Amino acid sequence: MDTATLASASDIDFSLIALFMRATLTVKLVMILLIAASFWSWAIIIQKHLIFRRARTQAAAFDTAFWSGEPLDELYGRIGANPASGPERIFAAGMGEWQRSHRQDGALIPGTPQRIDRSMDVAIDREARELNGGLTFLASVGSASPFIGLFGT
Repeated sequence: MDTATLASASDIDFSLIALFMRATLTVKLVMILLIAASFWSWAIIIQKHLIFRRARTQAAAFDTAFWSGEPLDELYGRIGANPASGPERIFAAGMGEWQRSHRQDGALIPGTPQRIDRSMDVAIDREARELNGGLTFLASVGSASPFIGLFGT
C-alpha cells in the first residue's frame, strides 16, 4: 500500500455523528427507530422496577397487617372503600363479597364461596394486568431489534 492511500484513509472521520451523517436514508431511519425503541424500553424497565419495588413493600405491609391477629372485619373497615395496594384490593374484593352474601337471618347465601373466589379472581386479574403492562412491547423489541439492526446494515 502506498502512503497516499493510507494518509487519505486516516483522514476519514469515524465518529458516531459523522457515520450517521454519511449513512443512507434507510440506515438513518433504522438507527433512529432502534434508538427510540431503546429509550422507550428503558423507560418501561425503570417504571417496572419502581412498580415492583412499591408492590413488594405494599405486599409486605399488608401481609403484616393481615397476620397481626386483627379481626378481618376491622381490617376491612380500616381499608374500606379505598384500598391502596394490590393485596388490599384483592382482600377488599373478597371481604366485600363476603359481607354482601349474608341474609337478614345471618345465614350465608348458597354459592358464597364460589362468588368470593370469583370476585377475588377478577381482582387478581386486574392487578396482574397492571403489573404486566408494557411487557409485550419489551418482548417484541427484544426479539425484533437484531433483525431490524441487520436490515439497516
